[in-house]
Amino acid sequence: MKKTVDRKQETADSMQGEKSALLLADKKSLSAVYFLLSTEKGLALVMVLVLSAILLALMAGLIYMVTAGARMSGYQKRYRTAVEAGKGGADIVYQLIGRRGDPVPTASFSDDLNDAALNPVFAVTDACKGTSGAGDPYTGLAAKLNTSSSTWSEGCDKTFTAGPSSFDMRLDLGVGNTYRVYAKIVDTVEGNSGPDEGLTSKGVVSANSGEVAVKSIPFLYTLELESESAANPSERAKLSVLYLY
Repeated sequence: MKKTVDRKQETADSMQGEKSALLLADKKSLSAVYFLLSTEKGLALVMVLVLSAILLALMAGLIYMVTAGARMSGYQKRYRTAVEAGKGGADIVYQLIGRRGDPVPTASFSDDLNDAALNPVFAVTDACKGTSGAGDPYTGLAAKLNTSSSTWSEGCDKTFTAGPSSFDMRLDLGVGNTYRVYAKIVDTVEGNSGPDEGLTSKGVVSANSGEVAVKSIPFLYTLELESESAANPSERAKLSVLYLY
């Protein structure tokens, strides 16, 4: 009986030894990283590396947002400056339209612009011809200002390409960072309005009961403008204007 017990004990001890050997073999087969993690050795280092990577990503994102915001602010500032230059050029073109292409007032207006160092350049030549509704012929800038675009000749050029290749009028605006403004009249709808010459007498003449008042129909001009920085032509703005006169 004792021998039987001893044999069972020997069998149990043998199985326990085999189990221990298998566990030891499994541990040896594990990779070094998994073994360290399974024993919790070096866990603090891994956590520090993970947290450092997260903080680095956050800092990189914040730096990108700050630099991108500053860059966009610069873009907006330069664009708004170009837009304001274009609006200033449009105001000058309105004054030119008020001269209706009359050579004497237009020449005087050009002299005023030169005195203000705006360096005006007029590119409409006598090759541009048009006929008013009353049958009056016009040439040059006067044709664009006094006749419908449907009567314009090929020399009037209705297309607008920004830059020195296509414009009716060019101006230099600003001091230091100068902006060059190009303007072109691309379409005209003829009306019956004209420049205001003021009252011709001391008072207003009352209309008779049988008098029919003439309805004022303004001229309608479509203008295309572009302003660009002389130092950096990529800083530019385009404007399309519908002007009633």
